[in-house]
Amino acid sequence: MPRLDVRDIPPVNRHDRIHEEFDGMDPGETLTIVNDHEPKPLYYEMAAEVPAFDEEGYEVRRDAPDEFVAKFPKVEA
Repeated sequence: MPRLDVRDIPPVNRHDRIHEEFDGMDPGETLTIVNDHEPKPLYYEMAAEVPAFDEEGYEVRRDAPDEFVAKFPKVEA
């Protein structure tokens, strides 16, 4: 499953990079994102704009003060 650590990507470019990675996945795969903050804005963006994003399967955990790991599953749109 794809894993993308966006902490070194400039914030202005993060969402575009995440969308590119998600778009390139097959249904049934899950994109794991590592971020420096909880990616709630990204969750809401994906829920509103990406029919293949499985909102019910979304998970996030905090592994460190600056490390949030979120799972964005993809389904057939």
